[in-house]
Amino acid sequence: MSQSATSTSGSRLARIWRHWRSTQANGRRAFPPETLDAIAKAIASGEQRHRSEVRLIVEHGMPFDALWAGMGIRERAIALFAEYGIWDTEDNCGVLIYVNLAEHQIEIVTDRNVGRKIDNIVWKRVCATMTQGFALGQFHAATLAALAQVNSLLVEHFPAQGARANELPDRPIML
Repeated sequence: MSQSATSTSGSRLARIWRHWRSTQANGRRAFPPETLDAIAKAIASGEQRHRSEVRLIVEHGMPFDALWAGMGIRERAIALFAEYGIWDTEDNCGVLIYVNLAEHQIEIVTDRNVGRKIDNIVWKRVCATMTQGFALGQFHAATLAALAQVNSLLVEHFPAQGARANELPDRPIML
C-alpha cells in the first residue's frame, strides 16, 4: 500500500469518527428550542420583506454512506438543497444555510436568481459571522446576526411586492 493511500484512508476514518462522535445531543445543546424558535421568527420576519425563501439546516454529523463516499460539506449542502426542495420556489430565489457541527463549517447554497445578483464573497462574510460566533459558543446570537445579514441582502435584491405565500417552512431542520 502506498503512503498516500494509507493517509487517505486514515483521514477518511478520522473524519468518520469525528462525525460519529458528534451526536444529536450536540445539536440540541447548540440549538435548543428557544434558539430554534428565534431562528424561525427571524426567517419568517425576513420573508415578509423579501421574495426569497430561507431554510436553515443543522446537521450534527453526515450519514456514514456520504462520508465513506468522500462527500464534502459543499456537496452535502447541495444535496440537502435539492432534497428539501429549496430550489423549487416561485422566483427561483431559495437560500439554504447549512451548518455542519462535526466539521465546524457553514455553507450557503443559493438558487440561480440569487446567485446572479449576490456574489459568493458576500456569502462567505455571512458564513464568517456564524463561524466566529460559534467558535465562542454563541450559536444563538451568531445565527441571528447572520440571518439579519441574509435578510438585508435579500431585501435589497428581492424586495417583497405585496403579500406573498410562504413556500417553505421557516423552522430550522435538525438532522
